[in-house]
Amino acid sequence: MSGPEVDGARAEPSLVHLLAPGSAGGLETVVRSLAIGQHRRGIAVRVLSVVGAGEPEISLHLELTRAGIEVIRVPVPPRAYAHERAEILRHLQRIGPAIVHTHGYRADVIGGGVARKLRIPTVTTVHGFTGGGWKNRLYETLQCRAFRRCAGVVAVSRPLERRLLDLRIPASRMHLIQNAWDGGPSLLSPAAAREALGVPAEVFHVGWVGRLSREKGADILVESIARLPAMPLIVSVIGDGAEHASLEALAASRGIRDRIRWHGGMSNASRLFPGLDLFILSSRTEGTPMVLFEAMAARVPIIATSVGGVPDVIRPADGLLVPSESPEALARAILDVRGDPRAAAARAASARDRLDSDFALDPWLDRYQQVYHSAIALGNG
Repeated sequence: MSGPEVDGARAEPSLVHLLAPGSAGGLETVVRSLAIGQHRRGIAVRVLSVVGAGEPEISLHLELTRAGIEVIRVPVPPRAYAHERAEILRHLQRIGPAIVHTHGYRADVIGGGVARKLRIPTVTTVHGFTGGGWKNRLYETLQCRAFRRCAGVVAVSRPLERRLLDLRIPASRMHLIQNAWDGGPSLLSPAAAREALGVPAEVFHVGWVGRLSREKGADILVESIARLPAMPLIVSVIGDGAEHASLEALAASRGIRDRIRWHGGMSNASRLFPGLDLFILSSRTEGTPMVLFEAMAARVPIIATSVGGVPDVIRPADGLLVPSESPEALARAILDVRGDPRAAAARAASARDRLDSDFALDPWLDRYQQVYHSAIALGNG
C-alpha cells in the first residue's frame, strides 16, 4: 500500500484527516496547516469532520474549502455513537484512502477503530492531555488504548513523547514532530487591532488567548493581575469555555473587573496580536501550543509557563518563562516586560527569527509523509 510508481517516483498516499473540531484551537490549526500544505503538494487529501447536528459552519471548514480541499461534514446527534460509526464507515468505504490520520480523543477512539476494521492504517497526532474530571480521564484512558492500535503515533513535544512511551506505545511506532508555522492570516496594524478590541493606545495591553478551562490556567492570569500595582493596563481575554462565569466572578472578587475584558471566541484572533504589548500563556499543561507561534509571528513579547513543550519553543532569548501555578512569578514577569520594553522587543525579534529557522512548514510536511509511509509498511496493530 505504499503507492504506485508515477514516472519512476513513488506516489504519495491518499489520506483522510478525521476530527471532531471545536470552533478554534491548536488542533484545528494543525489540521488546517497539514491539509492545505499537503493539498498544495498535489496529495489527495480530504477532511472528515464530525460535528453536532444543526451546528453552524466553522471557520476551519471555510478555510479548507477555499483552499480547494473536500470537507465532508458528518453531523451526529449527541451520544449517537453507532450512527457516527456507520457514517464514518460509509464515507471511508467510498473514499478508500491509504491512510486515516486522526486528531483528538473522539476521532482516535471512534473513527480510528472504524478505519482499522477496514484495514486502513491509522496515524494519530497526540496534541496533549487535558486531565480534569473523571469523564475526561476516562476518555483519555480509552484514547491511550487506541494509540496502541495505531500504525503511527506522533507526539508534538518531548514530554508528551516520554509520557506515551511510559504508556507502552511501541517505540517503533512513535514519532516526535513538533508543530510548525504556516504563516497564518495577514495581520492587522497595531492601531486597527486595538480599535477592534476597544483598547486605547496609551494603556499597556496584555493578551491571553485560549479555551477557558482549568488546564489553560486563566485563573493564574487573573490572580497575577490582582497582584500588580495600579497602572494603565487592560487585559484582553479571547476565548470561551466552561470556566467563563467563574473567572469573571474571580476577577470581580479580586477587585480587577475593570482591568479584564472578556471577548469570547473570535475567528482569526491571531490577526489582532500586533495590538498587544505582551502575550501571556499561563497553562498548566501543553503540547506545542500553536498560539505561541502566532505571538512570535507578530513580534509580541511573550511570557509563558514552563510546561510541556513550551521550553522547546521559547528559549530565554525569546521570552520569559515562569513556573506554573505561580501568580507571583507571573506578576513579576509582567512588570519586567513593562519596565524594560527594549529588552522585551529584543526577545520578541529573536523569537520571530527562530520561528522561520526552527519551525518551517516544508520540513514538517516532509516528516509527516515519512510517518505515513512507515505506517503503511507496518499496517494495523
